[in-house]
Amino acid sequence: MGLKERIGSEMQQAMKSGDKTRLETLRTILAALQEKEIEKRGSGPAMTADDELAVLMSAAKKRRESIEMFAKGGRADLVEQETRELAIIQEYLPRQMPAAEIEEIIRQAIAAAGAAGPADFGKVMPAVMRQVKGKADGKTVQELVKKALGG
Repeated sequence: MGLKERIGSEMQQAMKSGDKTRLETLRTILAALQEKEIEKRGSGPAMTADDELAVLMSAAKKRRESIEMFAKGGRADLVEQETRELAIIQEYLPRQMPAAEIEEIIRQAIAAAGAAGPADFGKVMPAVMRQVKGKADGKTVQELVKKALGG
């Protein structure tokens, strides 16, 4: 079962159970997937698993940023809502890597690139992101790379 079919099926379950937050979140994800599919139609190959992952990661990133902004603005009600939506989106994302695994990948990338300090951030970051794509938040990876390079 593909991602769109899975989401469609779970939308039906959410409708039956009356879970409005889940239903609206799934509708938003499905709409984003359909937008991406339409965008890809003219440019060649159809949707891939990487495209689906990119849509989900983008949705999760938007929620994280909203949570941060609402928390700064003192809107606990909206923080709670965005947190629930983020949890639903994360059900469809791959398991997130623990920091220790990311740090090991960073150490390997630093050694492979011959990186010596903060100036080599641009050499290390792309190599690390290729390996952790979808399995780690980019902001977290960025902070760990800076820390490892002494920045």
